[in-house]
Amino acid sequence: MAAIGSRGSSGSINAWVNYGRLEGHSRIEDDGILAFVSNSSFLHKNSFDGFRAVQEADFNELWVLDLKGDARTSGEDRRRQGGNIFGDQIKVGIAIYCFVKKKGSKGFKIFYDAVRDYAKADEKMEFIQAPLSTRTMQELRPDARHNWLNLPSAEFEQFIPIATKETKATKIEGQERAIFKLFSLGISTNRDEWLYDRDQKVLTKKVRQLIGAYDAIPPTTKTYPDTLKWSRNLKRRLARNEREPFSAKRIVQASYRPYSPRWLYQSDVFTDELGLADELFPPTGKNVGISFSAPGFRTNYCALAVEGVADLHFGAAVDGYQQVTRYRFEGGKRLDNVTDWALSQFRTHYGDNGITKDNIFAYVYAVLHDPKYHQTFTSNLKREFPRVPFHRDFKRWCTWGKSLLDLHLGYLSAKPYALKRTDVSDAKARSAAQKPRVILRADERAGTIVLDTETQLSGIPGEAWEYKLGNRSALEWVLDQHKERQTKDVSLRRLKLAPYSFSDHKEGVIDLLKRVTTVSLNTVEIVDAMKKEPRA
Repeated sequence: MAAIGSRGSSGSINAWVNYGRLEGHSRIEDDGILAFVSNSSFLHKNSFDGFRAVQEADFNELWVLDLKGDARTSGEDRRRQGGNIFGDQIKVGIAIYCFVKKKGSKGFKIFYDAVRDYAKADEKMEFIQAPLSTRTMQELRPDARHNWLNLPSAEFEQFIPIATKETKATKIEGQERAIFKLFSLGISTNRDEWLYDRDQKVLTKKVRQLIGAYDAIPPTTKTYPDTLKWSRNLKRRLARNEREPFSAKRIVQASYRPYSPRWLYQSDVFTDELGLADELFPPTGKNVGISFSAPGFRTNYCALAVEGVADLHFGAAVDGYQQVTRYRFEGGKRLDNVTDWALSQFRTHYGDNGITKDNIFAYVYAVLHDPKYHQTFTSNLKREFPRVPFHRDFKRWCTWGKSLLDLHLGYLSAKPYALKRTDVSDAKARSAAQKPRVILRADERAGTIVLDTETQLSGIPGEAWEYKLGNRSALEWVLDQHKERQTKDVSLRRLKLAPYSFSDHKEGVIDLLKRVTTVSLNTVEIVDAMKKEPRA
């Protein structure tokens, strides 16, 4: 049990957590009720397991009305949350809590009622008018881990973990008990505009400017000029006089967003949180990895093969992303990141000594794309790293995984889908010697993409939109990452670099959209086949 006032399993803390414990002890000695309105995350977030454990110990009953309204979600989940009962003033979901303490009673019961999905704010106001005594409340039974809602499946615990902190930490091979030795969060630069770019030359210019501005500041400084975007980590590194000369070898291809690589300056000083990027994707080594939604994800579960280090927010700005790789690097030497323990487990289970670590990597990739797996174990995946079941037909899943890896890593080589292109001159823009206005808007129902005021693509099959990665389809990721955006960084504006212009990349984007359409259709075809496959 986490002590109240301490941080939960993922670092969250909230003043209401302390309030609930202190009020429960100071004002309710034998019998009484503690009622308040607060964040609905207490009901289901993994990071509040400590809070829930304390309430189970301090009270005998909880009567709760879940009003939903969490605006930090996205897509269909966001729509299901409905409006917030407080309008647009807050973004968190809301719940009404009534904790009951009864002298002489033992145990803890939860009585739960929730407003319907998609409800608007005015409907939620009506929902809370009914007294508790008139409601048909659902009784929830907490599990041993203090989960109250969306209880995880016990079956999940029988599967093989793809990664664990214990396996990552151990120095003894015989103590490894996961498929992959190392894993890491995606990198968090905290200064993306400085350290990422489409153009290698532009990135070089930005980084040289960044290093020069940083080196001009003494480690004893108490003021931090706006020539840099500062963070706590960068201030600490400056105080320790950590310096880093420019090196072209640090410029690598990174997996910034799905099907949207960028050049990255893989810096030990200026990257806020590098994680294990140097062990998984060193600047001088080649590797293949899988970036996947970290526990606590709010958007659609996402897993995608990558050939460069992935960004922390790879598939959604509101979600974190973890990554595992086929290999790891130590002292310049390439080592297997798939453990011998995992190889032994698979060979023993299937009675096949011909199974290789490449086979296991492909098998894992297939399982992470299985829609039935996502649906059945969503609650588990939101609480912990994936675990992999032993499906009946290993070779079939391995073949699917290999096909998906080839598709997703080789997307630039996919055959362009025959989309219809329609061009109509924007006479007004042309007469004013201006470029067509950039639109980059998709219409799933119509099967079209409008690129700008002159060009439209049509004939996009409906199935292509089904290939979702986090909060967007693959096609929508291409559009999103080619929008023209104004830099917010004052120092970057002073550099007067040539701004990104969609028109310079338009033909390349059209070609990419055609190829990603093919990749999307082929992915959906494989995923649909998975739905029909027996699991046991």
